[in-house]
Amino acid sequence: MSNWRDRILREFAPKVARLTLVADPDGLLLEEGILEGIRERGFELVPFEDHIAFRYAYESRFRSRWDLGEQTDLVVVLRSEDGDLGEVPFDLLQAGRKLSFNLGDIFPNLSYPVVAALNRGDLDALYEAQKRHAPGRLGENATKEFVLRHVFEVAAELIKQPSDLLRMLLRCHYGGQRIPEPLNMRLVELLRKNPQFDQWPLEKLLADKEAFFTFLQERWSAFLDREANGGASGTAEGQNTYPLSLEGPLEIPFGHHDVRIYIDNLFTEGFLTPVPHDRAESLAKTWVGIGISTSPETDRAKRLGRLIENLQATIPVEEAKHSDWLRFAHGWAELAWLVNQGPVETTENLLGNVEEIREKADRAFTDWVLKRYSGLANLPPVPPVMLHHIPRFLGRQLENNDQVKVALVVVDGLSLDQWLVVKNGLDAGKLALLFREQAVFSWIPSLTSVSRQSLFAGKPPAFFPGSIQTTDKEPTLWAQYWAEQGLGVNQVAYIKGLGEGNLETVSEKLSHPRLRVAGLVVDKVDKIMHGMEMGTAGMHNQVKQWAQQPYFGNLLELLLDEGFKVYLTSDHGNIEAKGCGRPGEGATADLRGERVRIYPDRTLRRKVKENFSTSLEWDSPGLPEKYYPLLAPARKAFIQEGQRTVSHGGLSIEEVIVPLVQIERREG
Repeated sequence: MSNWRDRILREFAPKVARLTLVADPDGLLLEEGILEGIRERGFELVPFEDHIAFRYAYESRFRSRWDLGEQTDLVVVLRSEDGDLGEVPFDLLQAGRKLSFNLGDIFPNLSYPVVAALNRGDLDALYEAQKRHAPGRLGENATKEFVLRHVFEVAAELIKQPSDLLRMLLRCHYGGQRIPEPLNMRLVELLRKNPQFDQWPLEKLLADKEAFFTFLQERWSAFLDREANGGASGTAEGQNTYPLSLEGPLEIPFGHHDVRIYIDNLFTEGFLTPVPHDRAESLAKTWVGIGISTSPETDRAKRLGRLIENLQATIPVEEAKHSDWLRFAHGWAELAWLVNQGPVETTENLLGNVEEIREKADRAFTDWVLKRYSGLANLPPVPPVMLHHIPRFLGRQLENNDQVKVALVVVDGLSLDQWLVVKNGLDAGKLALLFREQAVFSWIPSLTSVSRQSLFAGKPPAFFPGSIQTTDKEPTLWAQYWAEQGLGVNQVAYIKGLGEGNLETVSEKLSHPRLRVAGLVVDKVDKIMHGMEMGTAGMHNQVKQWAQQPYFGNLLELLLDEGFKVYLTSDHGNIEAKGCGRPGEGATADLRGERVRIYPDRTLRRKVKENFSTSLEWDSPGLPEKYYPLLAPARKAFIQEGQRTVSHGGLSIEEVIVPLVQIERREG
């Protein structure tokens, strides 16, 4: 077979059985390509994770339609460890066709625990390697080395010099690869046989992306000194002159040709920060110039030009994985942050390029969303891909450890680029905070009552149709989710309306001795947005002023002082949009937003769309019945023509891809 998906997808022929039950202990049916293939064949997939939630979806979306004579192909997926369907209700077992898939059948000659640890997106490379090399039956260590070589392109025996090691680490961390812990441990064992790596903190550098880039940042100044001295060490004192929080050699081979190719992008995309130097004028004319701080305006113009080039070349295609868009969104946020810091000499020349990229990225993202977005809700929750995955992700950290406490800080309306404003405004150096940054997808339409409520419910919006127009049920949904995980009422807190004022009441609630989970809503950014008349630049300015005030930093410090593992996210972002006219639907719309209108039936929505031909009728299996959004055209709003606003509700990158950040105290 051409790929591992074929042996699964061949079992899904339309109209064979209206109900198919699948035992899927390894989550193979939740891989993006499989999900898309199943949907293309006309099937709808529902994971069986919660008995009550499943029964609601089954009865309302499928059983009722079957009773009316409608034909649908439903796939129910059970991820039981033993691979049987025993937990499925008896009436379904009697009526459904039964299938089973597992990794052992697809990779019979490889160690099952090693393969099971892989991200499902890595299986393509492994299946191809298995076909090409026919390795025969391999034990655990041999499987690890086979996977390292053919999936991650890491051959330990070829890593002989520090430049080889540094190149491998850069390729993995800059490329966003996630090498599972068992493979990292095996790689460390093999590398430790080489005495050249005795001083390197290999365990930390392999497993921790933030630690790796901190390691590089702390050694960049020493490298610049050597460059300025013609390659000689800048000082006899060595590490005493360059305070290091991470152990390891001071001198690392930034200048090696296999390493240099990454340096531009690391500084351009914000992984590393330029530093001042006594010989900045002469060094700035060499290849290390991108990593030298001269003047803020010059540094920003330099980064802008290179970031634009990078983004132009990396807009994801329609077949891209969701992780490709999450990565692109980080670069897109960096660009927005840089552009909106104020004018620079070359801004006029650059803005035309930014607009061109924006139009291309908007089209590409819309095409991708229409093709693949609906499958994101069913992806595994670790790491989280959508907002409603986050509670399950947090819950995993509470398992088997009664001492762990988690806090989720939801900054309402905070886009990825505005997170960068907040991060810099917090003065992270003074607070000594470390930010482990990811991103997730919000729900579409990107409204608070849809997306934030889904976040606190831990479920898609279809499961709370009665409160889809309001957020009043959030405390109940949050408490209910954690009650289902076994936590009592005194162990869960929900606090909203944060963003300014004193923290005495918050401190009192967080100090409760039994508290294990806290959900906090900070609504200051949303308030800024809804009163904003100065566009994206005005948003950045106001958010910066707020972040520089002590309130938010004090809130984070309070949570850390109380022993919480702290995560920050947002329910949706926002964009600056231009009016395309107001629909004249009278009282027929359930919600008359600027970026989205909600209608109770398709006929009303279609009638309004006739006057807004480029608007988008949005339907998603995760939304409730009788909830039909009409999304405004790209960068447009349903307001008076020519007017400008900052709003949300649509499907732009800025509205849909939001930050997910773990916040810790920095060591050392």
